Amino acid sequence: MRTEGEGGGAVQDGRAGEGVAHDLRHHGDAEVRDDGSALTDLAVNVRADTPPAWLRERIAASLTGLGLASYPDGRAARAAVAARHGLPVERVLLTAGAAEAFVLLARALKVRQPVVVHPQFTEPEAALRDAGHTVDRVLLREEDGFRLNLAAVPEDADLVVIGNPTNPTSVLHPAASIAELARPGRVLVVDEAFMDAVPGEREALAGRTDVPGLVVLRSLTKTWGLAGLRIGYVLADPETITELERAQPLWPVSTPALAAAEACMSSQALAEAAHAAHRIAADRAHLVAGLKEFEVDGLRVVEPAEGPFVLIRLPHAAAVRRHLRGLGFAVRRGDTFPGLDEQWLRVAVRNRSTVNRFLQALDRAVTVTAG
Repeated sequence: MRTEGEGGGAVQDGRAGEGVAHDLRHHGDAEVRDDGSALTDLAVNVRADTPPAWLRERIAASLTGLGLASYPDGRAARAAVAARHGLPVERVLLTAGAAEAFVLLARALKVRQPVVVHPQFTEPEAALRDAGHTVDRVLLREEDGFRLNLAAVPEDADLVVIGNPTNPTSVLHPAASIAELARPGRVLVVDEAFMDAVPGEREALAGRTDVPGLVVLRSLTKTWGLAGLRIGYVLADPETITELERAQPLWPVSTPALAAAEACMSSQALAEAAHAAHRIAADRAHLVAGLKEFEVDGLRVVEPAEGPFVLIRLPHAAAVRRHLRGLGFAVRRGDTFPGLDEQWLRVAVRNRSTVNRFLQALDRAVTVTAG
């Protein structure tokens, strides 16, 4: 069932898979597994050339002595995360990546009307469905630049999930607008997995305690290249943290992951991440400028892009993606995101030399498919 929400936002009912044709479990890593392992990766949103040497050394040091023989002790890492955001430790929960946090939220919270704002990372909805919830979708519109439409969110929703900046649209929503979604009795989940790739982390809600029901998720996977280590965290009121912690297994985060979390909260790491965010912004501007050269071929870039990736729509996108693979490049298909279809592709930001090679391959792929 699909209806038009107040204010023009489309709301799609997610009951028992009705009207659902999107593969919510498809993620960018599928593009570079098996036969795609040799491709230049513009499909996965992990920063290239990471983790840095100093972080690898910190992780390796955690393996020595009793590091692996002892049970993980997350107190130091939890305190480091709390200090980084100016929060008491009771407002922090460490998780095995942001994906675990979505599962905990789906299983632990007693909600009746969950809503996921799409297009966005599909794991929150998948976790809610797996936990037996009926999920409604608010579909943001291309003609509105995929910007948040507050009026489209149902007033009776007691759980709202939104990404900021949003994957895959790269839209950065104003923090004030997201905060307006807060209501008494509502849990407001903001996925800030890519916020540390935004210069100055402007529009961040992490660290805020004045927004009722706010739950912020962060990941160390993207900026630090730790997808294989699985480390992230939740920031929320102490009562919510306690509920989520009860749903966790014992020792959910490994000792190496805890060492990484503590290291990434240091002043050195925060300065390096801030520098990387500015470099990503410059590289993204270069990528967007190159992509806009293809506007004569019908390509459209969603702007302004604020994350370490760019969403594009172009004719024959599926065929272009296949040709790009033949030319040695992997990009992320967009049709697995609710609200998008086979015309969409997501392209990760890489350094200028990689982008230049990609743009040359894109030119060839577009020419072949247009012919």
